[in-house]
Amino acid sequence: MLLTSSTPSFMSKPSLPCRTLSTRTMLGTFCTPKKQIMRCCSIHNLKDESTQNGYISYSDENVRRRLLLFVSVTTALFPTLSSSGKTKSTNPYDEKRLLEQNKRIQRENNVPEEFPSFVREGFQVKVVASENYIKCDSGLIYRDFEVGKGDCPKDGQQVTFHYVGYNESGRRIDSTYIQGAPAKIRLGNNALVPGFEEGIKDMRPGGKRRIIIPPELGPPVGPSTFFSSKQFEVFDVELLGVQNCERRTIAFYSDVVCN
Repeated sequence: MLLTSSTPSFMSKPSLPCRTLSTRTMLGTFCTPKKQIMRCCSIHNLKDESTQNGYISYSDENVRRRLLLFVSVTTALFPTLSSSGKTKSTNPYDEKRLLEQNKRIQRENNVPEEFPSFVREGFQVKVVASENYIKCDSGLIYRDFEVGKGDCPKDGQQVTFHYVGYNESGRRIDSTYIQGAPAKIRLGNNALVPGFEEGIKDMRPGGKRRIIIPPELGPPVGPSTFFSSKQFEVFDVELLGVQNCERRTIAFYSDVVCN
C-alpha cells in the first residue's frame, strides 16, 4: 500500500514563523517578524529621503541665489541688453550715407531742381525736403511753384492737366508731355489716385505744383500697374483748365458733356 502511505517524517519541512539565519551555529536562531523588517526599512528609507531632500533643497536654494545674483549684476552692467533685440538704434552716419546714396541716384536720373530726397531703412522712409513744402494732416506733401488764377475744381467737374511722375530714386515713370496730350478726368469718381486727387483739388487753373504722395494715399501695386512696390511717389502737375459737366439724354442714349 505504497500509494496510500503518508509522507515520511524526515521529508516534511517544518514551517518556521521566521527566517533562520545562516550563522545560527554561531549566534543561534534570530527570528524577526516580517512587518518589523518592513518597518525598519521604511524608517531607514524615510531618513535617507529626508536627508536627500534636504540636500536637494539646499542645492536648489544655492542655484536660485546664484541666478539672482547673476541677473542683478548683468542688469547693472548692461541696462539696455534686454531691449536690444526689440529696438534698433539709428546710426546718424548710416542715415547720412543713405541720404547721399539717394541723392547720387537722383542726379544720375536728372531730377528737376529742389527734388525731395528719401532716406529708406527697410519699411521706414524719411522725406527730406526744403521748408517750402507743406505737409497736410493726411500725410500729403506739396509745394506750389505757380498758384494760378480762377476757382478750384469741384467734384463732378472735369480737369485738364499735364503731369510727370517720379519714384523715390527720381526715375520718371510716366509723363503726359511725352504722350503728347494732357489728361482729362472728372473729379469725384475715384478715377484718380487718392493722393493725386487731394493734391489737385485746391489748385487753380494755370497753377504748377509738386505733389509728394505717401504709400497710404498712393496707387495700387501689382503686375497691372507700373508701381512695383509701396513707396512715395512724386508728381509735377500743371493744371490747364476746369470745365463744368452735365449729363444729356437722347432717346435711349445718355452721356456726360463737359464745356
